[in-house]
Amino acid sequence: MDKVSPDCPYPGCFFCVMKEGNPSKRRASILKFFRELPSQDDDGQVLPISGLWNTAMAHPNDPEFIELGIFECMVALIWKGLKNRRWLSHDQNIYIPYYAAHIIGSYTMNMEEFAESAIHAGVTPPLVELLRGRLTWVEQRVAVRALGHLATYTNTFPAVASHGEILELAIQLAMSSLEIVYSHFYQYADRRLSYHCDLLTRGMGGVEMESRKAEEWASQLQCWSLQLINCFAFKPEFLPTICKPEFLVKLPGMWGGLVNENSPAGIGLLRTICHHKLGRGPVASCPGIIEALCNIARSSDDWQYMAIDCLLWLIQDPSTCHKVIDKAVPALVDLAEITNLGDHKKLGDYIVNVLQECLQSQGTGRNTISNHVKELIEELLNSKQRLKWEKSMPKEDLHIKQAAALVVKLEGNSLFSSGNIAGAASKYSEALSLCPMRSKKERVVLYSNRAQCHLLLQQPLAAISDATRALCLHSPLNRHAKSLWRRAQAYDMLDLAKESLLDAILFINECSQSNDPDLSSRQNKVPDYAERLVKKQMRAAWLFREAAIKHGGVHGEGDAGDIYGQESDGSEWETASESDIGNDGRAEMGDEYDDDSEWKNEDKRKDKYDKVTLKDLKHGYNVHLAEDQS
Repeated sequence: MDKVSPDCPYPGCFFCVMKEGNPSKRRASILKFFRELPSQDDDGQVLPISGLWNTAMAHPNDPEFIELGIFECMVALIWKGLKNRRWLSHDQNIYIPYYAAHIIGSYTMNMEEFAESAIHAGVTPPLVELLRGRLTWVEQRVAVRALGHLATYTNTFPAVASHGEILELAIQLAMSSLEIVYSHFYQYADRRLSYHCDLLTRGMGGVEMESRKAEEWASQLQCWSLQLINCFAFKPEFLPTICKPEFLVKLPGMWGGLVNENSPAGIGLLRTICHHKLGRGPVASCPGIIEALCNIARSSDDWQYMAIDCLLWLIQDPSTCHKVIDKAVPALVDLAEITNLGDHKKLGDYIVNVLQECLQSQGTGRNTISNHVKELIEELLNSKQRLKWEKSMPKEDLHIKQAAALVVKLEGNSLFSSGNIAGAASKYSEALSLCPMRSKKERVVLYSNRAQCHLLLQQPLAAISDATRALCLHSPLNRHAKSLWRRAQAYDMLDLAKESLLDAILFINECSQSNDPDLSSRQNKVPDYAERLVKKQMRAAWLFREAAIKHGGVHGEGDAGDIYGQESDGSEWETASESDIGNDGRAEMGDEYDDDSEWKNEDKRKDKYDKVTLKDLKHGYNVHLAEDQS
């Protein structure tokens, strides 16, 4: 490390070393740099560490620095920061433990052999100290990220698991991460540590940017904690530690995986738990968790199939079936028309087969199926049998049935227009009984129209059921705009803010992409009523809402408009399902292609939205993916 740029004031400067043209000299100098850096107390040490961080981010699969001892160097620097607070507070050394842990995480993200080298270098103990909170939450964030990568691989998991407290610490962090970030950073802007602000915004932000990035990082902190726990959940011996009621009940609401598509989020962890018989018992016994799984299974969410898997496994297990069947079967029946969901082929047929086996295996005592559940399954099986019969029917007979269904539907439309909502719902039911099973487009409209009737009759559960059936029949799956909107309103009536928000966002997306000629001149415009509902639910589903209430930042619903520091206009936040009844909610209930008064009655369209995605708004705020996600 003798070569120094004439303009560089630092002997042995890392950046000068990297410019060395002779490969063997360069490697020797880098090796010496890694060995000597932890023992030096010179100013400017954070500069090469930040440079190494950038290199690790850009080239995480490059073995050069691994071979030359970067892990050993990072371990020594973290220990130095933990043990020598004088050094840590000097110059900009406060950044170094964060960067060091992040570098470890980046290099172990993809390569198992790098992870093995990291374990041999002794990275686990100092990472555990950071995970304990020996410094601050930003170091916890990168520590849990790195430990999660190390726990992913077969050869390195035992070394992580040998530190018994890691799992308990990750569980506590998953449950408390949002409160930690809110109370230690978000709540009091004037008390924020300057290096936290710099790390979050890379020096390019004000208070608003810092707050938004804090929400993103809080979500990441939770998501990486869940990812680490998920690695343990694959091993049955750790399930008793994970399957505590106070933790399980929170999992459906942990949506931390949004900022990392590879994270299981709470529902993914539940799926891993339910895969084991040892885990299904505690899940089935946890109050409210089955209802949450049913809502996620019905959703148009990225992890819909995970919730469906959980319900199917719980139904198929004789020891848990009786605990979940009353709630699970109605949801699964609604989903039985799904054909393919992502990589899951013929999912609807599989659901039908499971429910049929459940009906056939009914016994006495605790495994007895209630009459209501039995009727639902039998009705589903009859519809499948009806589809088989229709395949052998002459086309003329099918056309007659389709025409008869159309006549009855038009009668329902007439009753709806005259204000006889219950009568209209009855007619739509009659039309569904006549309409051929293969006439999916017509059945989508009938289910969606009946869902609207249930909304106006203040029957949100029935509306959710019908809207879900319409969305499962629709091609592409989960993309029927009116059904999304009606289900969003039904969820709103039940105060299920997140579920309502997701459907409202997807509805807006469908508006922006519609080929309907009445909408072609309004591309990317958001209907006023949809904008009102999205704003309302964004506030209700705000990531820090629970923490804010606990710490006095939000005192109740009346403060919802102040969460983001925005104005609160009482008239704007009326319940969408009520405000729409006299305007766009009472839409013409005709065919899918002429049911357009929802659009025509909207004379004013407001803010222009870019395409909104689940990853943007699922937490109730804009999530801007960080450059260091893994």
